[in-house]
Amino acid sequence: MENKEMEAKEDDKEDLNLPFPSAPIVRLMKENMDDHKLIRKQVKQEMNLWLAKLCINVSKKMNESPYPTIDLPLFRQAIAQYEDVEELKKEKERIIVSLQKVKMDCDSLIRDLERKFE
Repeated sequence: MENKEMEAKEDDKEDLNLPFPSAPIVRLMKENMDDHKLIRKQVKQEMNLWLAKLCINVSKKMNESPYPTIDLPLFRQAIAQYEDVEELKKEKERIIVSLQKVKMDCDSLIRDLERKFE
């Protein structure tokens, strides 16, 4: 138990230089990873800094609003570009499949033409 307490104290010291407490971030990371995975200290710190950058960017986007109050729709609008990433990936896959079908149709038409005009 003494070793865990020392680690916690070290993490607290490191947290002074980071925008957010590391423990909740690391806990979330570990909850979404296999139990046998180890997360290096540098990754934990970079995740913390990246989340801070994300918060800054969303805040700046919300600040562009002319209204004095930041409400939920404004927040959702500001985070939309981050939330839509999965939807964009699905759309990309759909377009690729459609283009492959078009390509197959074109190849078929070319073969038909070559047979008719031999």
